[in-house]
Amino acid sequence: MSEIATFAAGCFWGVEAAFRNTPGVVATSVGYSGGTVADPTYEMVCTGTTGHAEVVQVEFDPSIISYEELLDVFWKNHDPTTLNRQGPDIGTQYRSAIYFHSKDQESAANESKSRVQERFHKPIVTEITPASEYYRAEEYHQQYLEKRGQASCRIP
Repeated sequence: MSEIATFAAGCFWGVEAAFRNTPGVVATSVGYSGGTVADPTYEMVCTGTTGHAEVVQVEFDPSIISYEELLDVFWKNHDPTTLNRQGPDIGTQYRSAIYFHSKDQESAANESKSRVQERFHKPIVTEITPASEYYRAEEYHQQYLEKRGQASCRIP
């Protein structure tokens, strides 16, 4: 039986590719979560006024990969010390966040954040909050890099 995890780590294209290529991940999709507007569009989210973050929803098989291992992928694929920014992308929609779907995920996320903090000189600004409504992004955003023959985003 699969489980769901939801992560925000800047622009969702590269983050999705990282999770999609992780053994034990059954499926990924990109979308918007954490905001106040129903059914937001990409254009709406880009204004920064809806409160949504660009997120990746990960369906995973816990008999193959643990939630803790997914957290490791999350931490390795962005800079969790930059507030509302990843590389050239600036705005609250690019914030670092873990949206937990259970008390176990919440505990694991908090423990992981404390453990990973030791690797960074600056404080981690990642939000750890309950999962809220997830809105799947427009189809052209799904597997965006894969559709273009790219393996990852190049963030300077």
